Amino acid sequence: MVFPDYSHLPHVVIAGGGFAGIAAARGFIGKDVKVTIIDQHNFHTFLPLLYQVATAALEPAEVAYPIRTIFGKEKNIGFRHGQIMEVDHEAKHVRLNDGAVIGFDHLVIATGATAAYFGIPGASKFAMPLYSLSDSRKLRNTLLMTLESADVEAEEGKPVTRTFVVVGGGPTGVETSGAIAELIRIVVRRDGLRIDPANIRVLLVDMAPRLLTAFPEKVSTYTVKKLTEMGIEIQFGRSVVEVQKDSIRFDDGEELEVAGVIWAAGVTANGTLASAVQESRGPSGRLRVGSDLRLADSNCVWAIGDSAAIHQTDTTYLAQLAPVAIQSGRHVAKQILNVINAHPTKPFKYHDKGIMATIGRHAAVAKLPTGQVIKGTAGWLAWLGLHLWYLVGFRNRLRVMINWTWRYFDWPSGPRLIVADAETAD
Repeated sequence: MVFPDYSHLPHVVIAGGGFAGIAAARGFIGKDVKVTIIDQHNFHTFLPLLYQVATAALEPAEVAYPIRTIFGKEKNIGFRHGQIMEVDHEAKHVRLNDGAVIGFDHLVIATGATAAYFGIPGASKFAMPLYSLSDSRKLRNTLLMTLESADVEAEEGKPVTRTFVVVGGGPTGVETSGAIAELIRIVVRRDGLRIDPANIRVLLVDMAPRLLTAFPEKVSTYTVKKLTEMGIEIQFGRSVVEVQKDSIRFDDGEELEVAGVIWAAGVTANGTLASAVQESRGPSGRLRVGSDLRLADSNCVWAIGDSAAIHQTDTTYLAQLAPVAIQSGRHVAKQILNVINAHPTKPFKYHDKGIMATIGRHAAVAKLPTGQVIKGTAGWLAWLGLHLWYLVGFRNRLRVMINWTWRYFDWPSGPRLIVADAETAD
């Protein structure tokens, strides 16, 4: 097979194959540029559904799609499996973890964010975040092994108690705690476990005075009501001061024995490529960018998605959300083409399409750009439709739709598998 030679074209390197990076790459399809996407994983992960992989509702392959497959028909867009370790602004090249050096005319930083542990002792070592497929498989293993060990104790006539603590009352914390409660109930009923679901405690804690602070207060009240009906305990104004392998300690001195701590307390760009690109960064380690999303101190390096501190107003920044990532990726592709064609760049304007979170089967909340709130079954259907729309690849949409539909009417054994290599898989 003879591959076309694009070496004479401007070279755009995109660091990261998440929502932002994929959106940016799509903006170059069929254009007179050579594009190379670099990522340490060879697949794009649909992060909003990781909690469903973690709670055995979906398989990993249903929320991931090979990057090469996404752009398989696009001759000017290539993929390089690796991790960028260094950016040389003057020489205009990046150095990968295998020592390879790749030059660029334009570099797009789209390496996303990682869990923010706020310096809490033991949190980064023992708490379980939910930002990668490896994270979701590790959490699924922990959940299922905990239920198996509890079943053994129940069979031996021992008293059974287990506690899972979810830290963070945002959408991830709400969705994960609800899914854990559903998993426990269904596994006990469908798989013949001898334990009483009431003895498996799910505790959701947050420093804030209410859940889902980005939503109106009535949404928070509704969410608390639905989660409480599912058996989830909710505690506000609680600050974690230490996490150990089998325990968690709060600022009031209380220490709880736990089967697992799920960390959904926030994200940061610190520890990602952003840390090596710009010395003086914005909030949460994000890169400071101008109105067109170029780095404040560069004319050929751009930042998008969770990596970028994108101004919403003079004093506030856009949230690190998938819609922001997608729209900023599309915008940067257009601006790079403008620069290449000697046209002026345009400022980024975010179009708010609302926010949403699922609480459990048959219940979700959504806030529309108009401020209108949708909740309950209507909110759940809106949430389902939006997530199916954004899933990459028709095969994934079809499989997830079938699984969700089947799950709505029944709950098959599905992917409730304890995979031995989950902790080392990436």
